[in-house]
Amino acid sequence: MNQILLLEDDEALGRGVGMALETPDCTVVRCSTLRQAVELLQESVFQLLILDINLPDGSGLELLRTLRKSGDCTPAILLTANDLELDEVTGLEAGADDYITKPFSLAVLRARVNAQLRRSAPSKPARLELDGFTFDFSRLEFAKGSVSIELSKTEQRLLRLLVENRGRTLPRGLLLEKMWDGSEFVDENALSVAVRRLRAKLGDCPIRTVYGVGYAWEVSR
Repeated sequence: MNQILLLEDDEALGRGVGMALETPDCTVVRCSTLRQAVELLQESVFQLLILDINLPDGSGLELLRTLRKSGDCTPAILLTANDLELDEVTGLEAGADDYITKPFSLAVLRARVNAQLRRSAPSKPARLELDGFTFDFSRLEFAKGSVSIELSKTEQRLLRLLVENRGRTLPRGLLLEKMWDGSEFVDENALSVAVRRLRAKLGDCPIRTVYGVGYAWEVSR
């Protein structure tokens, strides 16, 4: 299931875009302010961001810059009335994957959204060679270089979530839900312990703590 964050302060336009993009395999989460968008990004993982630039409480462009600086590689489309060539260049240089000016065709928007989702669809091979590590989730064999690493079931689940979503910050709540099947009786400290043990076993690895949010397997640029 793909989840799209739509940040658009025009209520009618946001509703129309949401209806055009909603499918059985895709949900659209709408918000109208920068503050709401930041809160949603801390709570959920999205496969695509659609960001208006001019907002009542700030700029979608600045939000995109902040996300890119933090290492978040989630594909992003900018929607804006700013149609000068310089505006488009600025948006793309800030890290946007596409730039669509208003007014626009919903059919064209839908095609571009689908193209971004296809391009960013994570491949999930059972065996990964990454940052000097080899992770074989089908054989449950893990190694750093030629040295084998023994991981518990919890550590394996955590590792897989991080590497299959590398470059994206996974909120603590989402990790707790995915790792322990939504159990309400798991102490949140269990996640911190799992991360600490995984780091200790992997040694020098790019698991980054995003304070107040969650964790990410950082992608080198």
